[in-house]
Amino acid sequence: MRYVVIAALLLIVASLGSALVFVLRDRSGSMRAVKALAIRVGLSLALFLFLMASYYFGLIPGRLS
Repeated sequence: MRYVVIAALLLIVASLGSALVFVLRDRSGSMRAVKALAIRVGLSLALFLFLMASYYFGLIPGRLS
């Protein structure tokens, strides 16, 4: 479970970084930066829903002891 969350966070940061590169270097007006940011939002939403479902099904404890 921990590795899935870490991998998702790394993918989110990589998508954000690629969007930054597209914004800084792509002067032709293409939509690559918008697509990269949309992917980042989708990954963030998927991670949030995954964490909420994991908590609901008891895979993540409610309290830390």
